[in-house]
Amino acid sequence: MAKKQYAFYPGCSSQKKASADNFLRSIDVVCQKLDVQLNEIPDWNCCGASIGYGEGGELPRLVISARNLALAEKNLPGQDMVSVCPACWLATREAGERLHESDSLLAEANEALREAGLDLKNEVKSRHFVEVLIEDVGFEVMQQQVVKPLEGLKLAGYVGCQTNRPFGIVGESFENPRYLDKMVEMVGAQPMETYDQKVTCCGGALAFSEPEKSQKQIRDIVESAYDHGADMIVTPCQLCQANVEIYQSEINKKQGTRFNMPVVYYTQLMTIAYGGSATEAGLDGQFIRAEKLEKLAGK
Repeated sequence: MAKKQYAFYPGCSSQKKASADNFLRSIDVVCQKLDVQLNEIPDWNCCGASIGYGEGGELPRLVISARNLALAEKNLPGQDMVSVCPACWLATREAGERLHESDSLLAEANEALREAGLDLKNEVKSRHFVEVLIEDVGFEVMQQQVVKPLEGLKLAGYVGCQTNRPFGIVGESFENPRYLDKMVEMVGAQPMETYDQKVTCCGGALAFSEPEKSQKQIRDIVESAYDHGADMIVTPCQLCQANVEIYQSEINKKQGTRFNMPVVYYTQLMTIAYGGSATEAGLDGQFIRAEKLEKLAGK
């Protein structure tokens, strides 16, 4: 079977040896099993998601992502640009759409890009890795690769806000997206379908400036997972994973709670279900160990 080829934009957190390096490891296993080839865009730069809405203005913010699109066009022609980070996906997709809507804005962007020897035709489609898995591979094919069903595992599917709005996954409800629950079912685990925090923001943008507000969000997300009987939380977002996992200890210190809820990526579940080891799934990169998933990996 011919491999499906994509121009890959890893983003800052999911590049090798970065904070979500373990996510990338599990993605590599999933791609190998599903005949998906992610071709890293040469010399890519940060999408600017964390700083792009500062005082620089609209054009610099869009050009930051336009450069990545231009590099994909130049080096990997004809391939969709795939991001695994929701923030990167939003920034890149917004840039593509805004430049498509305005010839004058595209001309200004290209004036800036020419200083770097680039020219953007704006023909590259920006996609999230989840879209590739659902639309190009399909649930049936993904399920065929399962050799070790994650039976007995109960998971709260935490989609978060950036994968869900403003674009979302085609065909999914903004209020109650089901694709993450379907992925949990696909690997043989049990989704907590009535989990009421699945699209709540983790307060990522407030983690440093207004930590009390952010930690209130995180407490609600974790508490609901416990209330629904979940063994762990699963998410498609690096920022959600980091915030919801790491700040549990801080909440425990401040509020006397005893949270110890593992937060994993959907590709880590898939890696274990596909027969991969705990190390291949990147479970050694968890702050709160996903012991039940580790145990299933060792069977």
